[in-house]
Amino acid sequence: MKIIADQSMPLVTELFEPYGDVALLPGREISALEIADADILLVRSVTKVDADLLKGSKIKFVGSATIGTDHIDLDYLKAAGVHFAHAPGCNAQSVVQYDLSVMTRLMPDWQNKTVGIVGCGNVGGSLLKALLSIGVDCRVYDPFLSPDSGIVTTNFESALDSDILCLHTPLTLSGPQPTYHLLDAKALSKIKSGSLLINAGRGAVVDNQALLARLKGGADLLVALDVWEPEPLIDLELLEYVSMASPHIAGYSLEGKVNGTSMVFREFMNWQDASWEELNSAKLDDMEVCAVVISSVADAILASFDVGEDDGRMRLILEGVEPNSKLVGEYFDRLRREYPVRREWKAMTFNSERLKLSHHDRSTLTALGFNLA
Repeated sequence: MKIIADQSMPLVTELFEPYGDVALLPGREISALEIADADILLVRSVTKVDADLLKGSKIKFVGSATIGTDHIDLDYLKAAGVHFAHAPGCNAQSVVQYDLSVMTRLMPDWQNKTVGIVGCGNVGGSLLKALLSIGVDCRVYDPFLSPDSGIVTTNFESALDSDILCLHTPLTLSGPQPTYHLLDAKALSKIKSGSLLINAGRGAVVDNQALLARLKGGADLLVALDVWEPEPLIDLELLEYVSMASPHIAGYSLEGKVNGTSMVFREFMNWQDASWEELNSAKLDDMEVCAVVISSVADAILASFDVGEDDGRMRLILEGVEPNSKLVGEYFDRLRREYPVRREWKAMTFNSERLKLSHHDRSTLTALGFNLA
């Protein structure tokens, strides 16, 4: 069996090699020619999987180690009899870590603000749970939540009126509530002055040109973009105006990536009717624990992950690059490909003994899931 896999999937060789010959490629270089004689295709979000890629191939199983599926033509896979698996929720905690890092950097008193969450699936739901656990006032907009979800929702306008607005929706182009350009010029105009907008969902959920026009017009709005329209050829002028920029790495923790690979692998095992005992959990759990000294909630959040460092790297590498140059895309992908190892809170131990934490801060960090020594 021949297996083609995105080289950015951790443990993919270790897990899948017993079942076939694994060839690793950069995600954007996976082409119809490369997979012509392959049986299994394993991707992340940068590979468009559709008829153009798969037609004429032997592919019978496609796995995407991602939450979203907007890069996958699900209708084509179903019609072609190709089994599909993905990893919903795999990096939800990583994205929560990103959100709180942005809030800490751009709105340090975020615990006393109202947070609007647009899209309350695996990621938005995890963010909501974390914020509610420490008493943050939240407003949730998600028309697809079932009545028995137990989550109190509001309308779109109320969510837009929050102090901090977090976008965690998939990208959909059709249906009763499409999310493409959900935040268009009209919606953006309703965000109140002094607010913080965070998009860690999909780039095209926000009309990037409308956002640029509002920022150029002098709007008092803080903006953090991890996702862009389009990627990887992002708008360098918009980059100049946003408060915090990163190259689609909100979910790029080691744990999130490993979760994605392992969830696809488990589905592959089921598809193969293989025994669960063949999954070597030790390969997934062998992770180094880090020790960090902290004195406040902000210290802990930024010690675990400081989005400001990603912002700095992104601006530095793109400084002086001509707009619309192919280098924009190449550097964007390079930042993702060479992204430093990042750990989630649960994989780190924070030393709170040498520098005393207040009882409130200790309770806050414990509720969020930090390990305090």
